[in-house]
Amino acid sequence: MIEVLFLAVALAMDAFAVSIGLGSKEEKQKLAALALKAGIWFGLFQGLMPLIGYLGGKGVLGWVEGYAAWIAFGLLLLIGGKMIYESFCEGVEEEITSTSNRVMLMLAIATSIDAMAAGFSLTLLEVNALSACLIIAVTTFLFSWLGVFIGYRSGTWLESRAELFGGVVLILIGLKILLF
Repeated sequence: MIEVLFLAVALAMDAFAVSIGLGSKEEKQKLAALALKAGIWFGLFQGLMPLIGYLGGKGVLGWVEGYAAWIAFGLLLLIGGKMIYESFCEGVEEEITSTSNRVMLMLAIATSIDAMAAGFSLTLLEVNALSACLIIAVTTFLFSWLGVFIGYRSGTWLESRAELFGGVVLILIGLKILLF
């Protein structure tokens, strides 16, 4: 179960980083509404996408069972590497001028696509997939909600560090799956 908590925190880092960027540009009187909106959108999608990846992984597990650990490691290595790379790039939220539901939907999809691929790794962990996805959703909600307030208070200096941390944790989880 500890792996699920680490996975949840690592997957939440993308949404956390975007939430920090959004919060850094928001007016104080609209901050609570934005925090709730970010938490709901990001939490919902981060919870649903790994479930889709898990179900897809279960469907093909019989065909690739001998290589499943290598596939999970490769996926987590790619996702983690991508997050580490993105931690050195400018964030997409720099160009966002409004936080309409359409914008939030696009951001939620963009930050959770990686979670779908990471959901495949749930097939190799001894966990209940629905519980794991609920943990991922709640963790992402909390990190996103908190990220808006942190961004408002501190600006964007923590944004890239969050993505870097998430990428490293995903790679470490992939190594654990491969080696143990």
